[in-house]
This record gives sequence, structure tokens and C-alpha cells, in this order.
Amino acid sequence: MKLYSINTELFKLDGGAMFGVVPKTLWSKQIPADENNLITLAMRLLLIEDENKLILIDTGIGSKQDEKFFGHYYLNKENTLEKSLAKHGFSKDDITDVFLTHLHFDHVGGAIEIDDGNLVPAFKNAVYWSNETHWNWAIEPNAREKASFLKENILPIEQSGKLQFIQVPEDANTIVPFTKNISVRFVSGHTNAMMVPQIKYKDKTIVYMADLIPTSAHFGLPYIASYDVYPLTALQEKEIFLNEAVDNDYILFFEHDANVECCTLWKNEKNKIIIKHQFKIEDI
Repeated sequence: MKLYSINTELFKLDGGAMFGVVPKTLWSKQIPADENNLITLAMRLLLIEDENKLILIDTGIGSKQDEKFFGHYYLNKENTLEKSLAKHGFSKDDITDVFLTHLHFDHVGGAIEIDDGNLVPAFKNAVYWSNETHWNWAIEPNAREKASFLKENILPIEQSGKLQFIQVPEDANTIVPFTKNISVRFVSGHTNAMMVPQIKYKDKTIVYMADLIPTSAHFGLPYIASYDVYPLTALQEKEIFLNEAVDNDYILFFEHDANVECCTLWKNEKNKIIIKHQFKIEDI
């Protein structure tokens, strides 16, 4: 097995929205805001080469929306999905499986592209993986999340015939297998039935954080984004996961942290969870 960090565009979101009830005087010490109260975030994907599979976790924001849409997010296009894949000797046509943690636009936007005026799968040789619970949640969105679930990102996946579902366990605490080396944790604080993949690699467990813990500045339990639909559930899920991560020395791989790619955790003398080691996936 080989793992590759796939950096796509940086973007900006409102810092207050990303940290909810936590005052700016606290969160801005870790992630400074600009004059418009916006903070810089990554859209970092994970590519897994395992036997005859080339699995991409999430797809970034894509490029098919208009300039007005992208103007809200101040994209830094120094890195793109295509450039990052090419850096490692791959193209979109090489991807065999696209694992979608959830269907918000910054995670699924790159799954579909425009070709000759038609919306088609950007990864033409890949199977796309979601789960039925979250899929139904996304195609009939609530008013709070409607702006994040864009039909042009989602419906063409099903129409292409390339969509498959991972079975959601009856017990939310059950971690289900996806491949021999990848299992899936289901969480519902951020959005219903978000999937968090856990990868066994070199006798270690690497967890792709998606929006369970967006950045390394979100370890504090009250540091819950306003985007989370069930904040108390998100807090509980985060607490359970962080204690498990400390106890088992998990490696956290951040999708949205612009500065920290991977880290392990420990509890200090004040019982506060902080970074133990920080590194890149290639250093594991």
C-alpha cells in the first residue's frame, strides 16, 4: 500500500462560523483571520494505492461552478486536483474508486465535470461510494444545508450508473469494513451519516478527519463549527474519537487544516489534548 497527499485549492470561510460559540479572541490565536474575518482552509484529499485499487477520498470543490460562486470562497489555485495527481504520476482516469465522506460541495464538487455541455463523472473509470442514508439526506436537503448540497454535484453520479452504497450499521458505534485495509466510522454531528475512513498502514491507523475535526485548532470540545447540524452530537462524537485516538496513537490526516497535514495526540498535565507529533503522510 502507498498513500499520497493530494492538495487541491485553498479556500476561505468565515472564522466565526468555523468555531461556533468560541470567541474570536481564542480561536484566532491558532488560525488568524483576515480583515473580513475569513480564515484559510485546505481541501486536502488522500489517494490510496492498494493492490489493484487506486482510491481517492473526497474530490475537492471542482471547477465547474461560475466565477460568482467561486468568488465567495477566494480560491487559491496554486494547487489543483489534476496537478497534484500528476505530481505522483497519476491522472483522473487512473482512479478506480472515489470515496465520498459526505456530499457538501467542498468535498464532492470535483466528482462531476462539464464535458461538451454535459455533466459527467470526472473519474470515468471509477466507482463512486456513498451511503444510502446520507444520499437521501442530501438529495432532499434541509434548509440549513441546502446551499451545501448542490444537485449538479450529486445527481449526475447516480445517473451515470457508477454510484454504490456502503451499508450503514444499525449501531452507530460499529466500524464497518470497506476494503481489507480500510474501515469506515459513521458520524452524524456535522451532517447525517458522514463517513470517516480509517486506514491500516505500516501497523498504524490513519484517520481521514473530513469534518469530524476540521483542523488541529478544533480539539477543544466546544470548538464546534456552526455548519454542524447537530452540535451536541458533534461534540460527543469528537470527545469519543479524541480519547480513542490518544489511547491508540492514531494518526489524524486533516482535510481542511492549511498548515498541519498529519499529527498524533497526547494529553498534557492539564488533561488537555494537544499535538504530540506533526508530519506529512510521506514521512510515515
